Amino acid sequence: MASLVAYDTEESSDEERQHQHEHQHNLDSNLELEKVKLKETTKFNQIENQNDDQNVQSESKFSFKSESKSESRSGSGLSQSSDTHTSFKKSSLETQSEEEFLHLKTDSKVFKNLLSTTQLSLAPPVATKGDVMTGNPLDPTVKELKYNPKANELYAPTAGPAHPFQTQQMRAVKNTVTGFAEPSHVSRFQFETQRRTFHSYGYAMDPSGDSAVEESAAIIGDLKAAEEGKELTVFEASKSREGDKRKRKRNNDASDVDGYLGPWGKFIDEKTTMVPEEEEKKILDELVAKRKKNKTTIEDKVESEEKSTLHLKEEFDYQGRSWTHPPQDVGVSLKADAIPEKCFMPKRLIHTWAGHTKALSCIRWLPVSAHLLLSSGMDSKIKIWEVYNERRMARTYSGHKQAVRDVNFDNDGKRFLSASFDRMCKLWDTETGQCIGKFTNKKVPYCVKFNPDADKQDLFVAGTNDKKIVCFDIRSGEIVQEYDRHLGAVNTITFVDGNRRFVSTSDDKSLRIWEWDIPVDFKYISDPSMHSMPAVTISHNGKWLACQSLDNQVVIFNVLNRMKMMRKKVFKGHMVAGYACGVDFSPDMSYLISGDADGKMYIWDWKSTKLFSKFKAHDDVCISVLWHPHETSKIASAGWDGVIKYWD
Repeated sequence: MASLVAYDTEESSDEERQHQHEHQHNLDSNLELEKVKLKETTKFNQIENQNDDQNVQSESKFSFKSESKSESRSGSGLSQSSDTHTSFKKSSLETQSEEEFLHLKTDSKVFKNLLSTTQLSLAPPVATKGDVMTGNPLDPTVKELKYNPKANELYAPTAGPAHPFQTQQMRAVKNTVTGFAEPSHVSRFQFETQRRTFHSYGYAMDPSGDSAVEESAAIIGDLKAAEEGKELTVFEASKSREGDKRKRKRNNDASDVDGYLGPWGKFIDEKTTMVPEEEEKKILDELVAKRKKNKTTIEDKVESEEKSTLHLKEEFDYQGRSWTHPPQDVGVSLKADAIPEKCFMPKRLIHTWAGHTKALSCIRWLPVSAHLLLSSGMDSKIKIWEVYNERRMARTYSGHKQAVRDVNFDNDGKRFLSASFDRMCKLWDTETGQCIGKFTNKKVPYCVKFNPDADKQDLFVAGTNDKKIVCFDIRSGEIVQEYDRHLGAVNTITFVDGNRRFVSTSDDKSLRIWEWDIPVDFKYISDPSMHSMPAVTISHNGKWLACQSLDNQVVIFNVLNRMKMMRKKVFKGHMVAGYACGVDFSPDMSYLISGDADGKMYIWDWKSTKLFSKFKAHDDVCISVLWHPHETSKIASAGWDGVIKYWD
């Protein structure tokens, strides 16, 4: 700090000037030292003030006097800056003699005025008596009060002064970001109903509404929409609104091949107004008339007469035995258990049965004895032939209007079934030729088969062209079961595994295995390399299933081993060309035989699958071949040339 004292250079001498300069220098150094002490004292006082502030917060009242003496606060109190500088001046001047400061009397006033202009306040701001909150503060998170607080305590801010720009809603207590949520029991269904109603219609019931409030006040959202919709929810029926989409006919069941609509269904209220032109109308009328002319009703077929003709001279022999009785003088045992030990390949033709005017469809041995042969043909006739002795035509069964597709005996051979393209299945008495029953489901049956169980001889199954297998009860004449899992016409039905199951093949190139009387197939065999198998035969021991595949080979399935296809046991060399040429096993399981589209008969070795022999059997397709179950080398074959040939 520079000295403000001016000296008269003319009156003072050099010694006085030097003396004054030294005193001025000492004074400046003392002032700098006192400034350092003042700073240290200020820091100490600030620390003491912080401790005092903590004590002030725990007291209800606090007063501070700026003019109190420093001794009352044990050296920690503060005084005004002017008193501090005054005491500083006295302490510094007492150390020097009065003579040294006589020349500074004029300068002390100036210095005092300079210090008085600078004031330093080290007292912290303290709340006054009126600003301190009285009473017990309330915790907003507490849910239970043990005393009755005042209103100003309830609405007082949590801490500190109230925010001047907050509304009453903003000052409300919140436990979430958007508001205050408290637990409450609400029906989940009612909550979901109101939520969906609000999102769909724009209004909903006020969840905080009171029953005493008016109904209009209990609705939130679009009140106009609520009035128009009569406050209905999404779960309540409402009238169709303008702009609703037109309804379409629905059928999304992909398994319904004929009736499947998908997204292309017509509108329910759609009206077709397109009228065909004159030329198109004429063509349509001709087509309808042609269909009506060619259409044959079931009633017309039922009215057809069933008759039978016996071609033998006598129905009974001299001992009273029927013509169906097995002969005893043929040199071969015709009992069921009489199986030849060793079979041989046939070498010559020994007999030809001719009686059908059109192609034959199938031939069947009479069960057990096999001394009679049943045949069906495209001439709608069924004939039975003698295999031994004179080998005559025994009886003809007439009653079908169209070609007969399949025939099948029951267990004892006293009855047989016939399936025809006239959509009828008929039950015949073998001996008398009487038609016992007629059965139809208005579809064409492709195959018929009795249930081989002795206690189920009144039930038979038929595979039809509408992809179904139907089971008829002979006693009632009605359908008792339906198997409809195939995707194409059913071609064959074969009972396996002790007659508990049966195997069906279809035009859908699949093989399905069914439990009896359970309309769901438990095994489905289909492979991209498989073809349709229209002819199937089971071996005499019930272990193997031979299937004529339309890719010109015979495939074998192991019945006892989960119906596994035997990939290595495949018989090739013949040409089927789409015909249902039958296959059969020799009684001793040493040979496999099959017909052919060229009229040939093929004989393979069963073990090695080697082709042993082939020869021309018929002039047209050889549709069916059967190895006699009691003969070593006798085979019957039927062809589309209308004849049955017997080979030995």
